[in-house]
Amino acid sequence: MIYLAKSKKKIVSLSEIAKEEKIPFDYLEKIFSKLKKSGLIKTKKGVQGGYFLAYTPSKIKTGKIIKVLEDEITLVKCIKYFCPREKKCLSKNFWEKIQKSLNKTLNSLKLSDLIKK
Repeated sequence: MIYLAKSKKKIVSLSEIAKEEKIPFDYLEKIFSKLKKSGLIKTKKGVQGGYFLAYTPSKIKTGKIIKVLEDEITLVKCIKYFCPREKKCLSKNFWEKIQKSLNKTLNSLKLSDLIKK
């Protein structure tokens, strides 16, 4: 996504991204499939085809990218799943506050923030 954002709406092939970023092509293909399905990126078919951002970098939240690729980031399993120690746990509130803070930060950062120098 950063590579696409830095390309300034230029259509970029996966092979170019794989080569420049040193990411295995097959792995990148899986990532871009998820991003395309989510509507964050679009494709153009043909000889001059490739991928491009569906929105400007300032409109894409980093939290959305992570949600598409990772489902979500959960710091500890007990926040998302039932824990038999939940009622006696003294640290659950602590982890929930940190999780909320992380989610808030990820949703406040835009893709454009990641490409600034």
